[in-house]
Amino acid sequence: MKKSWLALGISAALLAGCGAEEEAPTKENTETKTEETAGFPVIVTGADGNEVEIEAAPKRIVTLAPSNTEIVYELGLGEEIVGVSDNDTYPEDVQMKEKVGGMEFNVEKIISLEPDLVLAHDSAGAASETGVQQLREAGIDVLVINNADSIAEMYNSFELIGEATGTAAEAETEVKELKADFAALEEKAASIKEEDVKSVFFEVDPTLYTAGKGTYLNEIFELINVENTMADQEGWPQVTEEAVIEKNPDVILLNYGSYVENAVDGVLTREGWDNVNAVKNKEVIEVNADITSRTGPRLAEGAESIAEAVYPDVFAQ
Repeated sequence: MKKSWLALGISAALLAGCGAEEEAPTKENTETKTEETAGFPVIVTGADGNEVEIEAAPKRIVTLAPSNTEIVYELGLGEEIVGVSDNDTYPEDVQMKEKVGGMEFNVEKIISLEPDLVLAHDSAGAASETGVQQLREAGIDVLVINNADSIAEMYNSFELIGEATGTAAEAETEVKELKADFAALEEKAASIKEEDVKSVFFEVDPTLYTAGKGTYLNEIFELINVENTMADQEGWPQVTEEAVIEKNPDVILLNYGSYVENAVDGVLTREGWDNVNAVKNKEVIEVNADITSRTGPRLAEGAESIAEAVYPDVFAQ
């Protein structure tokens, strides 16, 4: 956290009043200071267009979105995290961190944690604007991380967080590993013959929100040779039952089984869905929402889980 000019002035006056002499830095102190400030200060531009000047490698970080948290842990900075959102579930260590709320986070709680960097998320939109401004007015560096609509934008999130935390090299390594994982899936998918390609309806929740074109999930479908039945829709649309029935998907993937009881049975027993291929053939399958909906280090694992659900013979371990 940056000290205000007033705070700096008071500190200087106290030192002068006490007649304190500046102690020559020891070799150990000098080395520590060099290590902690190497590459800093940096100026990083967040997804909101705001430039954030970070003076030294952050030692106390608050993350306001699960994808941010997972990226920070992957970059080796788990110990530096002092606060996470209420929605964080991974890794297990997050259960030991202070919880600071959801999209409308607890500003006072965050300030009490004395962070020197807060990683907000662009997906929160207007719900977080006031809180972000209050944190900045309190002298806290707040960097808004982009909401990744594509895999490439997810890589940008890694790079942005890496630049802000002094872990750019680690971020670059992680991105290379993710690219290799996606490439391996694409290579396996190339063996799927055109006549064997399956169509999929991805059900985000029971109200029939789904993934259309311009989303990272649609990219994953293309990568693993799956036909997205709603690729003619933009973004994350809510579709009608009639639209799904008309598209007649071969497989229905459910992204909400962790919080809706008997989710698969709920789809299999829907009135009027009897003739949908996925229902007739009992190809209604739950996928792990955490790894398929968070644009972070486990997204390639999420893509693989989708591939295995649709083409078990091709992608079986």
